[in-house]
Order: sequence, then C-alpha cells, then structure tokens
Amino acid sequence: MSTNQTQHLLPLMASFVRVVECGSFSAAARQLHTSGSALSRQVAQLEAALGLRLLERTTRRLRLSEAGGEVFERCREMLAAAQAAVAVGERLMSHPRGQVRLSVPKAFGKYLVAPLLADFLVRYPEVDVSLNLSDRSPDLIADGFDLIVRITEQPPQQMAGRPLCQVRQLLCATPHYLARHGTPQHPQELVRHQCLYLDEVADDHRWHFSDGREQCMVAVAGRFASNHSEVRLNGALNHLGIACLPHFTAAQALAEGRLVQVLADWRYTGSYQGTAWVLYHPNRHLPPKLRVLIDHLAAGLAG
Repeated sequence: MSTNQTQHLLPLMASFVRVVECGSFSAAARQLHTSGSALSRQVAQLEAALGLRLLERTTRRLRLSEAGGEVFERCREMLAAAQAAVAVGERLMSHPRGQVRLSVPKAFGKYLVAPLLADFLVRYPEVDVSLNLSDRSPDLIADGFDLIVRITEQPPQQMAGRPLCQVRQLLCATPHYLARHGTPQHPQELVRHQCLYLDEVADDHRWHFSDGREQCMVAVAGRFASNHSEVRLNGALNHLGIACLPHFTAAQALAEGRLVQVLADWRYTGSYQGTAWVLYHPNRHLPPKLRVLIDHLAAGLAG
C-alpha cells in the first residue's frame, strides 16, 4: 500500500485508538463529539482496508484480537508522534528560542548590525545568532539562512521584508588632500581629482548625482580602487583622493574631522544606496526568534 493510499487511513487509526482506550464506542464518541455508529463505521473501514479483524465485539464489551493488539500499538505510536510534533510547534512558537542565521553585507554588518547584537543576546537568552558578513547576495533557502539584509529599492516578489534604514553614499576626503588639490564645487570637477571607487563591475567608475534640479554622470578615475568600503576609507584617510563611502563607514572620521564631506549639496544616486531591507521567507507563522530579532534591528536602526 503506497503512502498516498495510507494517508486516508490516519483519521481511522486515530478513532480506533480512542475507541480502544475508552473501552467502548459510546464513551469514545462522547470524547470526540460524534456518534458511536460513526466510530463503528470508521473502525470497520480500517479493518476492511487492512484485511484484519481488529476488535471482537460482544454485547457487553470490546476486546482486541491478536492482530488488533499489534495494530493498536502501531497506531498509538503514530498518535504519540503527532502529539510530539504539535508540542514542538507549541514550544518553538510560544516564545523566542533557537538559532537565527543572518546574512548581512560586510560594512553594514560591521558598523550597524553587530553593535546591536550584544543587547539582543542579553534580552533573549534562549536565542543564538549566527552572523554571516558577505557582500554577495545569498539564497535564503539554498544557503540555509533565516534572514538576509539586502540594500534594494524593493524586496524580491518571492520574499517578505521589512525596511530597516536608508543607506546613503557620501563623497569624502581629508582636509590635507583638499588643501593640496582643491575642493570641487560641481560633480564634473571630479574628473580632475583622484577618486577611490568600488570597481566591481565596469560601470562602478561612473558616478551619478542629483541636486534635485540637475542630474549628471561623471566618469571618475584614480590610482586606487577597492570593492570594500573600509579599504576605501583607509585610502581616503591616507590622502589618496576623494572616496565614495556609505554614510555609516565614514561617520566616525567625519565626526572627528579627519574627513570632510565633498559636494554635500549633491546626492549620490548610483549603486549601493537606497533602503536596507531585512528579508525572510513569507510565512504567516513567523517564529518568535525571527520576529524579535527583526523588531530589534528595526528599532536599533530607526533614524
């Protein structure tokens, strides 16, 4: 008998177990809020499907046949397994517990996410976090992640998501560099400067800008490029040129005056800017461990 053929027997097996445990069709019917005749028909259907006589019926009581005793034990094991499965769901969905695997872009994770996790782990002692820092775009299911953070204007259709914060790119340089080479007043003047850019794809040296009225594109150049924002930050701090950096990477150096913002009236509109989303598999029953981490990240990154 195939799996598909046995699936319709599962409710009959459950009724059979309840009848045996209660000792009569009428007592089992009261517990299951049905009729004794309905339960009798279900047990008869099970007997017919198995080709076995399970119960010896008398006017006074029920007695398991030899085959019925063996079938009863297997059916009772089935119900116990089902109850254990329900218990797992109740345990995991009752309060936050278990491990969360989270993938985040490297700089975003280092500067914004990682500092929030110590407080989270204190608040939720039964939740563990595995934080993966990667600038590639992992597959939520194939790579085994519970949550991923992606900087995008809109989450993919097959994923659910919640916006965390805006990511902006700033142009920055040291006062020393600008004193030697001058401070550009318009994006087109960047062609006369050494620029530190991403250099992952062919168009990364093409920087796009808008001031609300005008839009422009500038093909920048420079002697040093890197696909890691912290490396570009260090290059800028060593007076190598004007770097395009995520705001959170440049924030401390800007606050300390080691860097100054360039072209502050213009907004960079190129790659790696927009909204940071935390993405997850769409599920009406989001586990508490994911829900509390999503809420924690959203609260910590608000503003």
